[in-house]
Formats: sequence, C-alpha cells, structure tokens
Amino acid sequence: MAFSGLKKIFFSVHFYIVACLLALMLFPLSWPLKLPGEFWIKQVLIHLVWATLFYANLFYFTPQLIYKNKAVLFVLLMIAILVSVVYLNNWLDEVTGWKAVFTKVYKNPAKKSSDDNHVYNYWTIITALVLLGVSTIIAVSRKIKADQEAFRATEQEKISSELSFLKAQINPHFFFNILHTIYALADSNPVASKDAVYTLSHMMRYVIYETKNDLTDLEKEIKFIEDYIKLMKLRLSDDVQIIFEKQVNLKNHEIAPMLFLPFVENAFKHGISGVHPSYIYIEVSQSAEELKLEIRNSLFEEQTAQLEDSNGIGIVNTKRRLDLLYPGRYTLSVDRDSNIREFIVNLTFRFK
Repeated sequence: MAFSGLKKIFFSVHFYIVACLLALMLFPLSWPLKLPGEFWIKQVLIHLVWATLFYANLFYFTPQLIYKNKAVLFVLLMIAILVSVVYLNNWLDEVTGWKAVFTKVYKNPAKKSSDDNHVYNYWTIITALVLLGVSTIIAVSRKIKADQEAFRATEQEKISSELSFLKAQINPHFFFNILHTIYALADSNPVASKDAVYTLSHMMRYVIYETKNDLTDLEKEIKFIEDYIKLMKLRLSDDVQIIFEKQVNLKNHEIAPMLFLPFVENAFKHGISGVHPSYIYIEVSQSAEELKLEIRNSLFEEQTAQLEDSNGIGIVNTKRRLDLLYPGRYTLSVDRDSNIREFIVNLTFRFK
C-alpha cells in the first residue's frame, strides 16, 4: 500500500513538472505585447531541453552515477550541465535571432542591457538547478523505496522458509510422542490402542491439511488439543487428574496451527509421576482482543532435573514461531513454584 502511494506521488510530481514547464513556456502570452515567431521557436526549444534534462537525470544520470556511488562524477556532470545550459540558452537566442526581431519591432525592448542578460542567465541556472534537484530526489527516493521493498520481500521469504522449517520439526516431534503412547497401549490395552489409532487419524487429518496454512480456526485448534488430551488419558492411571477448561463463548478467531500443542505436550511429559498423584490443568480463555492459554501441572524432583536439562525442541520452536508470527503482540511466562511444586505456563497474545 505504501509503495502504491509513493507511485501516485511520483506520478503527481511528473504531472506538475510537465504542467510547470508548459506554464513557463506559455507565460509570455500574458505579456501586453505581441511576441515574434522567433521567440516562440526559442521557447519551445529551450523547454524541450528542460524536459530532456529532467528525464535524462531521472532515468540515466542519477541511476548510473548516484546508485553506483560515483557522487563526485555526478557533481562534476551537474556543473558541466549548468554551464552548458547557459551557453545553449544564449546560443538559441542568437540562432533564432528573436532579440533582433524584438528590437526592430519595439523601439524600447524589455531586455537589452548586459545586466538584463546576467539576470536572464541567473534564472536559467535556477531553473536548471530546480529540475536537476527534483529529478535527483525522485530518482533517489525510488531507489530507496525499491531497496526497502526488496529487503522486505527477502525478509518475508526468510520468515516463511523458517516457519515452514519449524512446522516441519514440530510435526515429527508430535507424532513421536503419540506413537510412543500407542505403542505403550498395544500390549496392555488393545481396545484402547484401537481407540487411540482412531483418534490419531482425526489428528493426522488436522496436521496434514491445516498446518499447510498460515492460520487455522481457533475452534479446530482447541478440538485438536481435546483429541490429544483424550489420547494421552488412555494410558494414565486414576492418580492423574486432567482438567481442560475452555471459555463457553469463545469467538472463532484465526491463530497459527499447532501453537498450543508444545506447551500441552510439555505438561504431559514433565507433570506426571509414575508413583505420586499428579495433575494437569489447562484453560483457554478470551477477552475482546486477547487469547490466553494457562497450563499448570504438578512438579516433582525428578521432573525438575529433567526440565533443567531439557532443551524441549517443541517449546523452543514455538517461541520462535511466536516471535515471527506475533512480534510485540504476545507475552509468554514460564514459572516454577517450588513451594507448591507446580509448573506454570501463561501465554497471552493479541489478535491484532
């Protein structure tokens, strides 16, 4: 949008430059006298020179010199152009002979002294400077804007590639955990393992089709988490309490797919003990502009050591995804309360 707006500005500048040149060329029509034809020949020629100078600098001199860091050569060229324009202007006066005709027609010509010629050359230089200055500014602005757009495109391509890489890492990590669960159920509870395979098929459909997109419905993401919890509960004992609460009136916003999963996986990995009562509490809530995920799970000494040594590829990748997808729009806190032996994760991000 910004680039389109700048194009409109450039077009407007071109329009006003042409309009100003035409106005300058035709301005003598307002004088209270009839000018000879030779004068108008000179007017047309000098203004064609102005237009040529403007666009030659815009499309050739500045790109060939300023863009290539040849500023000294550019300045020398501009000085040479200014001197040449003054001589060209005086030469056109002589070739067209309009001053001689003007003097013959009007006994008291408006410009005949050497002082008048100096003033005339002064305004010629001023006009050339304005045209060269404006064309240089436009050319440099276009270059800067083009470089910025190219940089943004490159950065966006890098971000897209990195996000694809991160999602590609998360998916095998997720399947590794799920298959490990099904494997554990295969001998001890064949019926439950069949149920697990059925649930997994639904989850795989989500992973295959939804993760190809940058965004998915919040409703689908929550359903995916519910299926994951259902699957994980198949192998848990009655000593483990799993609570999943979601706000009743959740609005169906769009979020990045599989954004919650690594935190939920982490809770199941580190929040369950094989010998002690355990719990995992997961809540998804929403305000007008924010979505919040809160996870609390029991923490034991052996899990504490694992947390300190673990690099959790899913958590690391998710943090990076959050940085790329919601820069400046999310807060993530990961705390450990040793007094009550609880691990707490709070993720909040704004939709816009």
